[in-house]
Amino acid sequence: MKNTLRQITVVVAILVTITINVLANTLPINGLNTGQISDRFHVYFVPAGYVFSIWGIIYIGLIAYAVYQALPTQKTNPRLQASGWWVVLGGLANSAWIFLWHYEQFVGTLGAMLILLATLITVYLRLGIAESKVSKAETWAVRVPFSIYLGWITVATIANVTDLLDFLKWDAFGIAAQTWFLVMLATVLTISTVMSLSHRDVAYIAVILWALVGIGYKFSTEPFIWIASLTTALFVAFGLLFSLLRRRVAQEKL
Repeated sequence: MKNTLRQITVVVAILVTITINVLANTLPINGLNTGQISDRFHVYFVPAGYVFSIWGIIYIGLIAYAVYQALPTQKTNPRLQASGWWVVLGGLANSAWIFLWHYEQFVGTLGAMLILLATLITVYLRLGIAESKVSKAETWAVRVPFSIYLGWITVATIANVTDLLDFLKWDAFGIAAQTWFLVMLATVLTISTVMSLSHRDVAYIAVILWALVGIGYKFSTEPFIWIASLTTALFVAFGLLFSLLRRRVAQEKL
């Protein structure tokens, strides 16, 4: 019974989360769409508008996951049992972020975003992504969607921090905006390198690259920003390639 309850709750949580995200821009909530609010902040760590189309892929992935985990054959899947309620909590945090953002409670948005990030990290680990082999169906309906979702929320969390600091009019200890941008890029590069070496997660890294190229495109008229963004993207891609080649060499030696 408890497994059935979990499966149903996960489906409801995902549908509610997607609905709220869609209504945020179609109503829009509080008369403002998400992008209009984002454009108020004068920060460099924000990609071009087309990059946000990744939410469509995330929604499709979450729907695929909801259907897959609701199958009778997956009721006792240990990985889904261990992560299901965390997915529900993540959905609540995602929905809360939307309302806080649209009602301009920006300090609260960071709290909601950090909760969402923490839940996705927990889901990622409990699903055992890149640590064990599963069926192709589970790989594409469960693991890939959450790799993409976590990758995007990693980027979104960093962006949320920069937006909040701009809202609070923090002067970054007098550091120039371009230098602060380099700090953000270094953070992204560090996280990506750790993920490449520990999990070799192509889907996760692909999202990071998508965002970095999008930042470079948005600021294509500012050489320093687009060169820094694309250079970071090259290092991120190299880190993943190095990790994949290292694993292949190790396997050939066995």
